[in-house]
Amino acid sequence: MLLIIGAVIVVASVLGGYILHGGNLAVLWQPTEILIIGGAAVGSFIIANPMHTVKEVFQSVLRLLTGSPFNKSFYMDLLSLQYELFDKSRKQGVMAIEEDIDNPESSQIFTRYPAVMKSKYLLAFITDYLRIISTGNMASHELEGMMENEIDSRHHELEEPAHAVNKIADALPGLGIVAAVLGIVITMNFMSEGPEKIGLSVAAALVGTFLGIWMGYGFVGPTSIALEHAAKYELKAYECVKASIVATVSGQAPQMAIEFGRKALPTDKRPGFQELNDHVRSK
Repeated sequence: MLLIIGAVIVVASVLGGYILHGGNLAVLWQPTEILIIGGAAVGSFIIANPMHTVKEVFQSVLRLLTGSPFNKSFYMDLLSLQYELFDKSRKQGVMAIEEDIDNPESSQIFTRYPAVMKSKYLLAFITDYLRIISTGNMASHELEGMMENEIDSRHHELEEPAHAVNKIADALPGLGIVAAVLGIVITMNFMSEGPEKIGLSVAAALVGTFLGIWMGYGFVGPTSIALEHAAKYELKAYECVKASIVATVSGQAPQMAIEFGRKALPTDKRPGFQELNDHVRSK
């Protein structure tokens, strides 16, 4: 939603100021310039990135438009899920949750948290390390080191879409210059024409420079920053799980273990102690 609001403000401010200054809006409509700049940007984006990154970029941008799933409600469900698993393990033994982690789709615990189930990478992260705990005797510091390595790897994966989009934002002003140069080349063919014909051709060429800079700094660049923020919020979910699991392996009670996880969350989306306690009880 913020992405759409910001884009509307950018368009209204730039075009509104242009019109109030006496500009002719029709002059800015240059489909061929848009084709040159947009087509070259898409082509270079495809050249520079593997297919999985291309797909992830489109999926990430779609999530920005629909709203990030990693909000306070998601984090509360994540902590409540961990509490249930830790509590069952503490009361019935570690092997009691083996069926839950092997088949989360049929688990009565996991299926109560559909939002977490939709995040397949996070779900695999939770089940993998609970499986390691149930099948091995790994010290907490060893487990923490292993989890940190995987989180670091996931961190790089989550930031790939933002970096890919940022590269295109950096290239767009240059591509705008390319379009402008081609426009000037075309203008050279009109030197024998009247000033009006030459003026319109030069204006069309300059529109290419304008579009490249405007698209790069007004839309694509800010979108890459928004993708970075979205990646950080998702990464915090992994850090929350790591803190909670390490705490429970260290011997902390379920309620205290998820408190370690709660403290790992960003302050603007972190539930309060009593708020989380009430949520856990309601589940």
